[in-house]
Amino acid sequence: MTDEANNVPKESALVEVSPETAKLVNEQMPDATEQVKKETMALFEAIKKRAQVEIQGASQFTTDAYLKAVGQAREAIEKDKVLDPDRIAYTVKLMEMDARQNWEAIEKEIKDLGDRLSQMATDAWNSIVNPSKKQ
Repeated sequence: MTDEANNVPKESALVEVSPETAKLVNEQMPDATEQVKKETMALFEAIKKRAQVEIQGASQFTTDAYLKAVGQAREAIEKDKVLDPDRIAYTVKLMEMDARQNWEAIEKEIKDLGDRLSQMATDAWNSIVNPSKKQ
């Protein structure tokens, strides 16, 4: 490499400016000189590139952390640290008890509803047959 590349002034370094950045700068700085607009556009592009690099880095870190956590969980499962058969049996037993209690509660509510409907039907029939009697 030659020293010519190092002698290029920073002001003349080529920066690819996106159409969105150019439009924004031209709209927001209509009275600025072309040099100010170019420098502002270059600054915005540098900020965007830096943000993209940071986001990619964070994304990679998050992906790595997720993959590590999944790998650890898989290893724990494979070593039966997570899936203790006694614990599973206990949990199933609790679920069965909950299901039984819920079913009994539903049966009671259905019976109570049936009793109320039956009473309402009886009261309605009596009020039709014997309208003079007050219930």
